[in-house]
Amino acid sequence: MHSPGIFDQPGAQATRALRARAYDLLAFDWDGTLFDSTAIITRCIQEAVRDVGGTVPTPEAASHVIGLGLMQALAFAAPDVAHDRYPELGQRYRHHYAQHQDDIALFDGVLPMLQALKSRQHLLAVATGKSRRGLDSALHAVELSGVFDASRTADETAGKPHPLMLQELMAELGVPASRVLMIGDTTHDLLMARNAGCASVAVGYGAHGRGVFAPLKPRYVADSVAALHGWLLDNA
Repeated sequence: MHSPGIFDQPGAQATRALRARAYDLLAFDWDGTLFDSTAIITRCIQEAVRDVGGTVPTPEAASHVIGLGLMQALAFAAPDVAHDRYPELGQRYRHHYAQHQDDIALFDGVLPMLQALKSRQHLLAVATGKSRRGLDSALHAVELSGVFDASRTADETAGKPHPLMLQELMAELGVPASRVLMIGDTTHDLLMARNAGCASVAVGYGAHGRGVFAPLKPRYVADSVAALHGWLLDNA
């Protein structure tokens, strides 16, 4: 698999730029796909559960719920915590995350990838389990406010794997499902794409390992941002 980089020849770049688009809208998950936050989110979930006296989930169990809406994720990660303590559980998660949010950054190579896709006239969107407040804060912090054409968060629509996020993005941007590609690091992302009738690409460097994606038939599983960049330029 070709990975884009400084050794690309101008002719190859021009050929890619002229290649017809297979997809008009590329919808990206945020955490674990564009933003290098998986390890910190996993630890924050564990600490939040510990704070309220629940059984602390394993790293694998905590990372598995990344991509879901916050309260849905915490409910799965802490099944022995009483329902009436969920608000406190959510507050403790936000407390721990706030201590580390400035430590999180985009994966290396994400900005050049998004800029290259933008230059090909793709519409770019975010479909995330984050809150609207959390996404807007992240977009501002990494100076990405002008890159994406639209976004949806779990607290303003429906959490993954419900297809509503993608359905709303398609309606807003006027793109049919056959022209939409969802890119994400969890089975929740791929299930959402399937439920919406869209194709998907998985990344194996986020919350879920590459071995879990095969039953959901993504078009590709990328092991790095560079590999994802190359595949999207060649195939999207």
